Amino acid sequence: MKLLIDADFTVYKSCSAAETEIDWGDDTILVTSRFSDAMGATRRELTKIQNKFGSFTSMILFFSDSKNFRKKIMSDYKGHRNRKKPCGYKRVINKLKEEYEVIIMPTLEADDAMGIYATKHPGNIIVSPDKDMRQIPGELYNLDKTFTVNKDEGEKWHLIQTLSGDQTDGYGGVPGIGVKRAEALFEESGYSWKTVVKAFKDKDLSEEDALVNARLARILTVDDYDFKTRAPILWDPSPSYTVDSGTRSKVKSAK
Repeated sequence: MKLLIDADFTVYKSCSAAETEIDWGDDTILVTSRFSDAMGATRRELTKIQNKFGSFTSMILFFSDSKNFRKKIMSDYKGHRNRKKPCGYKRVINKLKEEYEVIIMPTLEADDAMGIYATKHPGNIIVSPDKDMRQIPGELYNLDKTFTVNKDEGEKWHLIQTLSGDQTDGYGGVPGIGVKRAEALFEESGYSWKTVVKAFKDKDLSEEDALVNARLARILTVDDYDFKTRAPILWDPSPSYTVDSGTRSKVKSAK
């Protein structure tokens, strides 16, 4: 068993905690950091996770690539996240590469790389506080508790996120629909693409709008990735796509 770590989150949190502000007065504030503090905080976080589990073989750290394929789906995806990385961020990652197995996949976020690895190599545990990872079947430790996600639960959560959107990532879903409302709507009408499209159309949005949100929300699995071209495969549901009936999505090349 391996622990698949969302290291984007861990390193960002640790490096941010190591930053110090020096106010020089007038109009100047200097942000500084000691690399040893940032690295020490990162190691403590990883050790804390390690101590939670007593019988794993190793940890794999996952980071996002500097390029993001979702930008081709929606150019302003995560566009509001313009804050620079905290001091020492890249240096800490480079140091971690010397000590741990690190995976960064071209144009993919860490979430996608974890999703692909976890579904290609079942039996490991994803460690991430990100609710997006509830789409991936298997064991998930969200830094609070460990629970099991089955395939249908994962696909249902994807549809829920398609309707509710994710403001932190910059896609809105259906205006006025949050997670609770989305769950109620699916329980009433069924977890299907038909339900998704109707919810968008009820707000004067198109099926294309629904598909853009679904593709942005989708965390990649082994079935959503072309290993030969090293490119994502965009999610493309059939009109009859329904989670409960086992009618699964079709996919097509992201080229």
